[in-house]
Amino acid sequence: MKTKMIFCIILLVTASTAGCLGFLEDDKEVICEVLPAGHEDDGKLRIISYDVLALSDSMVEQFTNETGYEVEFIKEDDAGGILDQMMLTKNAQQADLMIGLDNTYLQTAIENCLLQETGFTSNDNYQNISSSALEPYSGPLAIPFDQGPVCLNYDEDFVDEDNVTAPTSLWDLTSEVWKGKAAFPSPVTSSPGRSFMVATIDYFENDEDDTTNAFDWWRAMAQNDAIFTSGWTEAYETHYTGGYGEYTTGHIGDAHITVSYCQSPGVEAYYAENYTHSTSLVLPKATIQQVEYTGIINGAANVPAAELFIEYLLSPEINAQMPENNLMYPVLEGYELPETNGYRYHSDLPTENSDIEIERINDNMDSWLSQWQSATE
Repeated sequence: MKTKMIFCIILLVTASTAGCLGFLEDDKEVICEVLPAGHEDDGKLRIISYDVLALSDSMVEQFTNETGYEVEFIKEDDAGGILDQMMLTKNAQQADLMIGLDNTYLQTAIENCLLQETGFTSNDNYQNISSSALEPYSGPLAIPFDQGPVCLNYDEDFVDEDNVTAPTSLWDLTSEVWKGKAAFPSPVTSSPGRSFMVATIDYFENDEDDTTNAFDWWRAMAQNDAIFTSGWTEAYETHYTGGYGEYTTGHIGDAHITVSYCQSPGVEAYYAENYTHSTSLVLPKATIQQVEYTGIINGAANVPAAELFIEYLLSPEINAQMPENNLMYPVLEGYELPETNGYRYHSDLPTENSDIEIERINDNMDSWLSQWQSATE
């Protein structure tokens, strides 16, 4: 990936200006002023996140007991909501720490000066983060805390009982046998949906057919009556037949393939005593490694507490619990999915992930989303 030089320039312009941070973007220096606190420092640590399962009451209480800092959450629906809220309050941020932006949103936050440097990169723990988690971004403005490959999941019972051949190409899903049986969370409003759309762009840029692209495929899927939902929950729980949604109220069960994570079948097995009839489709370039980050917000009032929470989140004790608590892989070297109830056994590893750089994602996302909407409307 293209390397960016990250550095800090100290300014002594006014008493209220602590300095600035900057980076090189296409050989052009981008300067971000380090903002004064956007809210009063009352001793609390304020965190903006989506409903990160790992941030349980007991986990937060343990942090408070160890550090003395109380924690208050500002909850958004998903990563897009986190970014939107940070943009809206750019000059008067109400939180100190961000937890939950992924590698399809992070570059936008960086280029809009929403984050400031953390000292965690000088900590020995930073050296223990896996290369897969550091691949999209490895600078001091955001630290990965969990990861997992986004891919298609399909219902094995449908394939076996109806004598259907498992897809060997994304084009197979445009056939009659899959008509009306695929559910996709919208990339406009869903983080996994956004990641999968990015993967399809790389997939079709690297196939043998130079006459079609990802949006031709998305158009064909829409014409094949694909189901489009606002988020992952609706696609997976309400429409997908291969997951735990079949046991929930309101389940429709009209889709046999959907977007989730390659470890989702393992999660299904983990909670069902090693039973699942879902599996992942790991076609080369049709998967993408999603990395989720934490970072100190530019305009934070309680930076010391934010630094301590990053260290806590990246400690072996806490990060090793990501598979059970947040259903994602840890980012620390030496930690894996548990073998309990077939969690690891049923979690497939992609053969070749999409590798589109986050700078390109940021530069093209508005155009891609517009093309996706035109193709699927």
